[in-house]
Amino acid sequence: MGRMSKIGTTWLLAVLFLASCSTTRYVPEGETLLNSVRVRTMGEYRDVNTASLRNYVRQMPNARWFSLIRLPLHTYSLSGADSTRWLNRTLRSIGEAPVVFDSLKAELSRSDLRQQLRNEGFLKAEVNYEVRRHGRKTDITYWLQPGQPYFIHHLDYDIADPQLRPLLSADSTSRLLHEGMRFDVGRLDDERKRITTLLADSGYYQFHKEFITYRADTLPGSHLIDLTLRLGLFRRTNMADTLHSRFTMRHISYASGDPADERIHLRQHVLEECTHLTAGQPYSAQGLRNTYNHFGRLQAVKYTNIQMTPVAGEPMLDCNIQLQTNKPSTLSFQPEGTNTAGDLGAAASLTYQNRNLFRGSEVLSVELRGAYEAIKGLEGYSNQDFTEYSLETRLQFPRFLLPFARRDVLRRLSATSELSLLYDLQDRPEFHRRVLSAAWRYRWNKPGRHDRYQLDLLDLNYVFMPWISQTFRREYLESETARNAILRYNYEDLFITKLGFGYTYAKGPLAVKTNVETSGNVLSAGARLFGADKDGEGHYRLFNIAFAQYVKGDLDLTRSFTIDQNNQVVLHLGLGIAYPYGNSRVLPFEKRYFAGGANSVRGWSVRSLGPGKYKERDGRINFINQTGDMKLDLNAEYRTHLFWKLDGAAFIDAGNVWTLREYDIQPGGQFRLKDFPSQLAVGYGMGLRFNMGYFILRFDLGMKAVNPAFEEDEEEHYPILHPRFSRDYAFHFAVGLPF
Repeated sequence: MGRMSKIGTTWLLAVLFLASCSTTRYVPEGETLLNSVRVRTMGEYRDVNTASLRNYVRQMPNARWFSLIRLPLHTYSLSGADSTRWLNRTLRSIGEAPVVFDSLKAELSRSDLRQQLRNEGFLKAEVNYEVRRHGRKTDITYWLQPGQPYFIHHLDYDIADPQLRPLLSADSTSRLLHEGMRFDVGRLDDERKRITTLLADSGYYQFHKEFITYRADTLPGSHLIDLTLRLGLFRRTNMADTLHSRFTMRHISYASGDPADERIHLRQHVLEECTHLTAGQPYSAQGLRNTYNHFGRLQAVKYTNIQMTPVAGEPMLDCNIQLQTNKPSTLSFQPEGTNTAGDLGAAASLTYQNRNLFRGSEVLSVELRGAYEAIKGLEGYSNQDFTEYSLETRLQFPRFLLPFARRDVLRRLSATSELSLLYDLQDRPEFHRRVLSAAWRYRWNKPGRHDRYQLDLLDLNYVFMPWISQTFRREYLESETARNAILRYNYEDLFITKLGFGYTYAKGPLAVKTNVETSGNVLSAGARLFGADKDGEGHYRLFNIAFAQYVKGDLDLTRSFTIDQNNQVVLHLGLGIAYPYGNSRVLPFEKRYFAGGANSVRGWSVRSLGPGKYKERDGRINFINQTGDMKLDLNAEYRTHLFWKLDGAAFIDAGNVWTLREYDIQPGGQFRLKDFPSQLAVGYGMGLRFNMGYFILRFDLGMKAVNPAFEEDEEEHYPILHPRFSRDYAFHFAVGLPF
C-alpha cells in the first residue's frame, strides 16, 4: 500500500497544483470566462434531441479532462506573459486559450437553435437564453420552447419533364417522404439528393438538385402541411427552359498524367477492368465513382483524373482518364522494440516491394525479419536468449482470380486475391521451433457499402520441432508427475489445414467483426475413405505427422457513444469459442485463447489470467497452461481529449478464458455455467494516449479488482478492497487503440 499511496499522492498534488492556477488569468479585464453551456427544453419533448442541438451553439467552454478538470486551460494558464520565452510558447501551444463569453455569439446561437427546431418541424419554436455571472465566469442556458410539431398531410410530386415521370414512378418505393411523417427540412433535402443521384446514375449528366423545389402550405387551425415537390425543366441562361438531356458515353480514352513519362505502365485489360463507364451506354455518376475507386485501389497508381467533355450539339460525352503511376519498387527498413511478459528485446525487418509486377498492379512483397529477446527466470538451460528469423513472401492481385466466375459480377466488387508463403525459425532455451505456412485468400467488398468479407480458401501450416532440450523434455514432457496433454500436443510435429470465412461491418459508432474457421475435415474424411490406420494415440497421420481437427468462431462487437467533441464512451464485447474433435482432443497452441494483456483484461499481463479459477504453479510453462478453448472480454472505456496530442482514458475490463474439456493440468479451468459469474476477472485502470495522427502510442496502467484464482482468500479474491500495488498492477504499452 505504501508505494500505491505515494503514487496516488503524487497525482493528487499534481491535480491540485493545476487547479490552483487561475483559469481567468488571461481573461481580459471587464470580460468573463465562459464556464458552462446547457441546452434545455421547457417541458418534456421526446422528439427533441438536445445533445445534437448543442452543435448549433457557436461558443462552447474550454475542454474538460474527464468532464471534470480543464487541463488544457490550466496548462495555458501556467504560461508567463513573456511570449519570447520558449517555455511560455510551448505551454500556450499545447494548452487552450480561455473562451471569453461573447454576447453576440450567444444571440446568433439562439437564432440558429430556433431555425434548426423549425427545420425539424417545430414551426412555431422559440428559444431564449439565461446568462448567470459569478465572479469572472459566466454560465449560459439556452431554453427551448419547441411547441407542437407539424406533420405532412398530403404529398404530391409535380414532375414537369414527362420523360422523367416513368423513371421516378418506378422508384417510388425508395422515397424518403410519406404522408403522416413529421415535417423535416433535413428529410426534404435528403429526398432531393436521392432523386439527383437516381437521375445522375441514369444518364442525366447535367442534372443537379437545384432543379428540385418544394412548396409547403399549412392548413389553417391545424398542425398539418400540404407538401408539393416540384421537379422543373432544364434552365439555360437567356434561353427557354427545355427537357433534360440523357447523355451517352461516346469515346473512352486513357493517357499518362505524368509529364515526364507518356507511357501508362498498366495492361489495357487492367485499364478496361477498372473502368465502370461503357462506350455506347448512358452516363452513370456511380460508374464514375466506381472508376475512381478501382483505380485508387491499385497500388501502382499514384493519381487519377477523369475528364468528361460534352460533345457539341449532341447529348454525348467523351471520357479521358489520366493516370500517374508510382515507382514500381521500394525498399524499407523498420526497427522495433519488443516486450514479452517483461522480457525486453529488439527486432528489425527489411522489406522489398514491387507494386506492378506483371503490369497489372500486382504487389509482390518480400520481408526478412529478425528478433532477439533476453529471457529471464529460466534455470537449468545453457542458453538464456530467444532468437527468431522469418522470411515471408506475399503476392497480391487487385482482383478476383476465379476461373469460372462471371466477369460482370466480379467487376462490381473491390477485391484482392493473395498468395502468401512464410518460413519462421524460432530458437528458445527450451526448444527450437519451425513453422512453414502457405495460404490463398480472397478479400472483397462492394463500393459504397460498409461491410467487408474474407475467405481463406487454403491455409496450410506445418509446425515441426527439430530440437527440444533434455531439461525441458525431462521436466515437462516425460516426467510422470508433470504429464501434460496440452504441452505434449503442442511440442510435436503438426499439420494445420484451415478453411475460414470472415465478415466485418463498420459504420459510424458501430463495428462488428466475425470469423469462422475449421481445420482437418478434408484430411479426416480422406483418411477414413482410404482406410488409413491410426497411431497409438488414436490419430490419423499425413506423412507420419498428425493433423489438427477443430472448429472455431469469433465475434467482436464495438459501440461508441459520443458525449461531445472531446469525450466519448466505448463499449466492447469479444467472444470466441473453439472445439477440438475427431483427430484432436487439444487445440493447437496458436488457436487457443488467452486473457490479460493490452487488448484484454488489463489488470493482468498477457497470458497470466485463467483458465477459469486456475492458479499458476510454475511460471516457466504457464504460457501454455493459461490458455483455453473459450474466451470472453467485456470492456467499457471512457476516452477524453486532454490537450495538445494527449488523450486520456479510464476503463473497466472483465473476462476470462475457459476450457471445454477437463484437463488435469488445468484444475478449475473447465467452463461450467453455474461457476461462470464467480470466475469473471475484473480490472480497472487509466491510460494515456499520444495521438500522432498516423498512429497512436498507448500506455495503460491496469489494476486487479476481482481475481477468480483466489476464491478462498478474500484479500486476494477482491484486491479492489485490499489493493497492493506490487501484486495487483499491470503496465501495458501498445500501438493503436485496444478496440
